[in-house]
Amino acid sequence: MIKLYLAEDQQLLNTALAGILDLEDDLTMAGTAVNGQVALDQIETLQPDVVLLDIEMPGMTGLEIAHQLHTRQPQIKVIILTTFAQPSYFKQAISAEVAGYLLKDGPSDDLIVAIHSVMKGKVVYAPELVVGLTTQTENPLSERETEVLRAIANGLSTKQAAESLFLSDGTVRNYMSTILSKLGASNRVEAIQIARHNGWL
Repeated sequence: MIKLYLAEDQQLLNTALAGILDLEDDLTMAGTAVNGQVALDQIETLQPDVVLLDIEMPGMTGLEIAHQLHTRQPQIKVIILTTFAQPSYFKQAISAEVAGYLLKDGPSDDLIVAIHSVMKGKVVYAPELVVGLTTQTENPLSERETEVLRAIANGLSTKQAAESLFLSDGTVRNYMSTILSKLGASNRVEAIQIARHNGWL
């Protein structure tokens, strides 16, 4: 019997997925949580065979949990479940040596197959994520331009960004103009979305 643990902050999905997996003859659900810190504490107590982790959760992210388990409980297999096909997240998952990285919108049968595969020592990555990683374009922004956009993305005004980076307001505005041009964005919000999607921030 394979003992599972599920950490997913969307209660409806948490309950539904746990119910589906528990129906399998050789799978049993040891526990679930909607909070990352609670999940880590319970995982270390329950010692499941396979842990299914959402990325964005209150308390602690799934990637943070994966890194903790890799260091402290490497025998536990970790499968990341995400709606985010972001190369930056995928790279973090690889660095934590997760056994699987799958998209939430995939069929439940694929997840069940993946669970059995990781128990046999295999690594399972969604093809879409691998393609996203290998086709990722290089960041066209300079290091300074990236710093400026990151400051704006963190909610700073032009004046605040200038102060934090020891630049003048005019210099920050010039950087933003160049950033928009390089990214083909029509405004700051779009530029931030493009940079985040590509893992440049």
